[in-house]
Amino acid sequence: MSSAFYPSEPQWLSWAKELQALSQSGLAYTQNVFERERYERIREISAEILTAYSAGEISLAKVKDLFCNEDGYQTPKLDTRAVIFDQTREKLLFVKENDGLWSFPGGWVDADETVASNTVKEAREESGLEVQPTRLLAVLIRDNRTGRTWVHNIVKIFVECTPLGGRFVPNSETLDARYFAEDELPEICTAKQTPEQISLCFRAVKDPNWQAVFC
Repeated sequence: MSSAFYPSEPQWLSWAKELQALSQSGLAYTQNVFERERYERIREISAEILTAYSAGEISLAKVKDLFCNEDGYQTPKLDTRAVIFDQTREKLLFVKENDGLWSFPGGWVDADETVASNTVKEAREESGLEVQPTRLLAVLIRDNRTGRTWVHNIVKIFVECTPLGGRFVPNSETLDARYFAEDELPEICTAKQTPEQISLCFRAVKDPNWQAVFC
């Protein structure tokens, strides 16, 4: 399956992820020592595949650290993005990260947070704004066409938020926060959100009957 919002990743990456998920689930449930050895070897193979085909982007030691140290049933990582428009509903808030690229405020969902509370927390930490989540815009698999290899599947949740107050203060994560119109966007961090996803948000704000996109 492919679409503007659904990832198109190399077959070898899909195989490596599937082997990792199967092995981790097997290790979580088996009580047989011989089966554990087999599942551990399958997990090692998945790490070796990822290292071999990532063109040196990720070392075997790093892959094993990311891939082979988790326990329990394998699930995707969750990432929330706060979609915050200004009062005119024409401009969208972006924060400038330490690498100079811009993105929606957001980040990984912490273990003790809900989607809503994590969205609020990340918006506060990165933009200085207090916000109220008001509408779910999209739940999307992270797009691997951005050129960066991810060892886990990532679900990105885009939540429209109403700004309640606050102001930006430079911090350890972000250097600036500004509103931009769709035709004046800065240099975007496509690993955090793609141009197609930004366009989706601008379309959604104009549609009071918007139905959340799932893919």
